[in-house]
Amino acid sequence: MYVVILAYDDRTYLPQFLRTVLATKYENFTVWVIDNGSPSPLRPFLEERYAEAIQAGQLRLLRYEENMGYAGGYQRFFEEHGTEVPYLALLNTDVEVTPDWLSPLIRRLEAEPKLAAIQPKIRSYYQREYFEYAGGAGGLLDPWGYPTCRGRRGFSMERDEGQYDDPIPIFWASGAAFVVRTAAVQEALHGLLFKSHYFMHMEEIDLCWRLQRAGYAIGYEPQSLVYHVGAASLSQSYPQKTFYNFRNNLYLLAENLHPAERWLIFWRLVLDGVAGIYFLLSGRVRHTWAIIRAHGGFYRAWGRGELRREGFLPFLPRRALRGLTHTPTLLKLIRTDRRARV
Repeated sequence: MYVVILAYDDRTYLPQFLRTVLATKYENFTVWVIDNGSPSPLRPFLEERYAEAIQAGQLRLLRYEENMGYAGGYQRFFEEHGTEVPYLALLNTDVEVTPDWLSPLIRRLEAEPKLAAIQPKIRSYYQREYFEYAGGAGGLLDPWGYPTCRGRRGFSMERDEGQYDDPIPIFWASGAAFVVRTAAVQEALHGLLFKSHYFMHMEEIDLCWRLQRAGYAIGYEPQSLVYHVGAASLSQSYPQKTFYNFRNNLYLLAENLHPAERWLIFWRLVLDGVAGIYFLLSGRVRHTWAIIRAHGGFYRAWGRGELRREGFLPFLPRRALRGLTHTPTLLKLIRTDRRARV
């Protein structure tokens, strides 16, 4: 199998955590590091530090001249190499893996043929007993289409005390660290791992939603543990992150909702407006502008017919999907954010 790490100009976390990936206790795997259009190529930097792993064939280096984002870079790799192995493990550069992180994930995939993707337990690198924001103990979707995860309470994370040590089906597996069954993508999704117009953020949720529409399940495996720094590409405080989160969340709903449930998009636009007003009153004007830009980008993509509603996949009502939560995330976020800022 392949473990694939997409990197853009990262000379901090990549050399630090790549060593833990290469030290994984698994019989047969190859690590690929993809330089996704870094201004200064990463190859000389990595060749100097990992010459032995490269010479042994354990580490392969690949460079794309253009930065295609998380979605585009991994999609290109899948088109070129996705059918060579039964499983692909995708890792962010800021993920530290434990020695036995991979085996429990592969055992679950081998034992459950309808499981198409699976994520490990993801804890915070800096607060190592706590879950990490981007994935925690498995991704969920709330009634308004906002992504959340088990172990997250608003902007705060729970301490891991074994309360989520149940290997249950979830709605989405975190793009920070997950394994995907390549045959499911190739056969059920016609080879479309990620959609390049997402660029970054929520492309993995779209993937997992499409896999569920195709009849597959998404899993969480608590026996596998990794640590995630988080926000290595874009900090939560950056308006550009707000832009991608709001625009891509609308993409996600427009492309996957059952026709009878597309009314949700209108109410989401309204709720996004409420969030924009809240940011404005909180003094975060640039985040309000990011939401306005996100809506503009969504309207343009909709008008140009750029959003992809795959007709070969059934549109399932959300009650037929796994990993839904009844907690309205937006209200939780605002309440928690208000308390944190007092």
